[in-house]
Amino acid sequence: MNYTTEERQTGVRTQNSSEPGFGELIGSSAEMTEIFTLASRIALCNVTALITGETGTGKGLLARAIHDRSSRSSGPFVAFSCANLPDTLIDDELFGHERGAFTGADGLRLGRFEAAHGGTLFLDEIGDLPLTLQARLLRVLQSRSFERLGGSRTVSVDIRLICATHRDLDAMVQSGTFREDLLYRLNVMQLRMPPLRDRGDDIELLAEWVLERFASKFNKAIKGFSLDALNALMEYSWPGNVRELENVIQRAVVMAETATVQLGDLPEEMSDGAQPQLDREETYDSEVRDFKRRLISRTLRDCHGNKAEAARRLHMARPYLHRLIAMLNLEHIALPCESGGQLSAA
Repeated sequence: MNYTTEERQTGVRTQNSSEPGFGELIGSSAEMTEIFTLASRIALCNVTALITGETGTGKGLLARAIHDRSSRSSGPFVAFSCANLPDTLIDDELFGHERGAFTGADGLRLGRFEAAHGGTLFLDEIGDLPLTLQARLLRVLQSRSFERLGGSRTVSVDIRLICATHRDLDAMVQSGTFREDLLYRLNVMQLRMPPLRDRGDDIELLAEWVLERFASKFNKAIKGFSLDALNALMEYSWPGNVRELENVIQRAVVMAETATVQLGDLPEEMSDGAQPQLDREETYDSEVRDFKRRLISRTLRDCHGNKAEAARRLHMARPYLHRLIAMLNLEHIALPCESGGQLSAA
C-alpha cells in the first residue's frame, strides 16, 4: 500500500479502488462483504438507516461511507453522540436555541439538524437518548420540522438520518426505556457490524494496513509481523474490536526494534498466551502435534476438502487454518470424494 504526502502527515488513509473495503472500512471477509453490498444499496436511496454492533466496530465510519456514496455527498455530514449528556444539552445541541432562551443565550445558535441541512445527520449511541427527547425526535422524523429552544418559528430541514447503537433496542423497548414507534422509524434499514472476533479472515488484512499506517506516521522501517506475533493477533478475542487492534498495533510499532513486529512487542495479555514458533519441533511436542494433525485431517475429510467450511467448524480463521495445514504438512492429504475415489486437499 502506498501513501500520499498528506496521508503520511495526517495518518488518515484514502482507500485505493483495488483495496477490499468501503470508504475507510477495510475487509474482505464474507461478513463485511455482505455489509458493504447492503450499504452500497442504502447509499443510493434516501432512507433512514440504523447501524448496530459492539463498540469499536466502525459504525461511524460506515455511516460516513454511506453519506460519501450518496447523492448528498456534496452536503454536510454532521455527527453527534447522545451518550452521557443531560437532556437540556442534547436538546440544545440537536435543535439549537433562540436568543434569550435561557441564561447565557446571548444569540441565535443553530443545532445539528440545521447544520446537516442538505446532507446527513449521524446520531451515535441513539440508545442513550432520554425518553423525553425520543418523543421530540419522533415528531421531527415525521414532519422534518421543529422549533428551536425558546422559539416559536417552525424550522424545516432536508436531511438523511443515520443512527447507531451498541445497545439492544428491542430489549429496551420491552423494558420501556426506548419507544417502539421511534424504533420503527429508525429501523427502516438495519446494518449490523460484526465484532472483530467474527471476522477472522480480516484480522491479518487489518493488522497489515494499520501497521503500514503507523510505520509511515512514525517514520519506522517496519514491514510486517513475525509468525509468532501474527498468530497471537489471530488467536486473540479482541473485546475492543478494531479500535483495540489499532491501539495494539500502534503500541507495537513504537516498541519494535526490528524490521518486523515481534511477539514481545505486543501487550502481555496477548504474548503470554502465545507460544513461540521459532522451532516447530520445540513448539509442538509430538502429542500436541499429532492431536492437531488428527483433528484437522478428520475435519478436512468431513468437509471434502472445503477449507472455508473446515475453518468454520474448527472455529478458527481461514488464514490460520492454512498456516496450520502447511505447518503440519497436510497439503496433500487424501480426501474422499463422492464417486468413491480420493482427491487431494491441495
